[in-house]
Amino acid sequence: MLSPRRVVVSALVAVVVILGGVVWVARGSGGPVAQPTASPSVEALPVVGDVPKDLRRFYEQEVEWAPCGEAYECARVEVPMDYGDPTGATITLAVKRLPAADPERRIGSLVTNPGGPGGSGVAFMDSVNVVFSPAVLGAYDVVGFDPRGVGESQPVECLSDPELDAARAAVIDTTTPEGRDALRAFWQKTATACEEKTGELLGFVDTASVVRDLDILRTVLGDAKLDYLGFSYGTAIGADYAERFPERVGRLVLDGAMDPALGYADVVYGQAEAFETALRSYVASCQAGPDCPLTTDVDTGVGQVQRFLELLAGSPLQTTTADRPLTQSLALSGILLPLYSDAYWPILTQALTAAMQNQDGSQLLYLADLSADREPEGVYSNNSWEAITAVSCLDYPVNADPAAMDVEAERLRTVSPTFGQFLAYGEISCDEWPVPATGKPAPVSADGAAPILVIGTTGDPATPYAWAQSLAGQLDSGVLLTYQGEGHTAYGRSNECVQDAVDVYLLRGDVPQDGTVC
Repeated sequence: MLSPRRVVVSALVAVVVILGGVVWVARGSGGPVAQPTASPSVEALPVVGDVPKDLRRFYEQEVEWAPCGEAYECARVEVPMDYGDPTGATITLAVKRLPAADPERRIGSLVTNPGGPGGSGVAFMDSVNVVFSPAVLGAYDVVGFDPRGVGESQPVECLSDPELDAARAAVIDTTTPEGRDALRAFWQKTATACEEKTGELLGFVDTASVVRDLDILRTVLGDAKLDYLGFSYGTAIGADYAERFPERVGRLVLDGAMDPALGYADVVYGQAEAFETALRSYVASCQAGPDCPLTTDVDTGVGQVQRFLELLAGSPLQTTTADRPLTQSLALSGILLPLYSDAYWPILTQALTAAMQNQDGSQLLYLADLSADREPEGVYSNNSWEAITAVSCLDYPVNADPAAMDVEAERLRTVSPTFGQFLAYGEISCDEWPVPATGKPAPVSADGAAPILVIGTTGDPATPYAWAQSLAGQLDSGVLLTYQGEGHTAYGRSNECVQDAVDVYLLRGDVPQDGTVC
């Protein structure tokens, strides 16, 4: 499925997994030198709460923070691998924080998650000076962590870098029975590799376990309540936390909201529709400017993109990297990435012009590699591709009955003539997964929680605006803030109205009026 992840133009970019191809990114910057400090003594603070006896040692652990680059401190936090057996095997989570710039105004810790599943909160910390306002950075220790199975927190491992190159470039036509068989064979092989390389951890990287880790992290940080800002999939973590621990909710911001009540098929359908809408908005913008390679009107321009992708299925374009032509799957990734932010639209226009008019796929290949965090030398800097599949297959039960998938495929092609065919039959990946789903989509209410700020962007391609409306309505204390614009998420990339509303809430606890539009 198209899997949402945080995008900030000058900092961080998102993910899109397309069964044969993939998309994502992350980059950032620093500040003054940090000194090592000890974790607050949780025994001296009323932050542990009522937890089972077998878990108290995790809540009461003390960690040592050590400098890790300019301004930052890093630590590792121990958690149970299996919360059903907390006396069994354990794992450790990588955590990174930027201490409050103004200790006299310090409110506490603000934990963040950039999305995914598979987004590295540790890597995201390099971007906080771009995303968060100086006022927030002055008042909070901003904290990022790699969820279990991600990045530096004992990652899920499946494919080698050359194998991932091949997977991203592969073209599988799922409109034919032979293509669907090929897709199933690919996932059978991949699932076996994931099980062999990752081991027992593969069954315990679900969102529910991440949420329980987050409560341990809250205590280790010395906070009685959780202040949290989650983007995209990070909103699923935040909403689940509020549902499980409503009395421990502090100031929660959920930006680019997921809808926890939706199952797999409805999530994919919503994203297919939203990406098709985003493409049409891009084409209209392109045609309103100079030198657009997409001519006539929006319908015609979208049809030209569709025809371009069709031609690539049999005739990849050459690039400046001789052994890596631009295949249909890679082109699709390169097109999808800039749809996450309208600031990237001019770059997409340049890349499409080079490919469609000059038969040069180099720029689209660059965008596809940027989205996948592939370095020029062929090394992938994170395990997002593996993690997103592992988490999603645990969180979402799927119906892989052939007849049911045929019906969904037709629904997707109807709502998204450009992208629908590439999103169909995604259930096959999780049907072949070596561990069964443990999650179950359900609405949340978080009865008794403090006000929770939910942000939706009207033109969001990855987490449709309707999802934010739904989540805010489900939460008893949900407050909806709307950004009227294009792109994925809003805080840190939209306008002062959104920035000010979030900052006032984080700094003073005052939520905007429900239904505020920026």
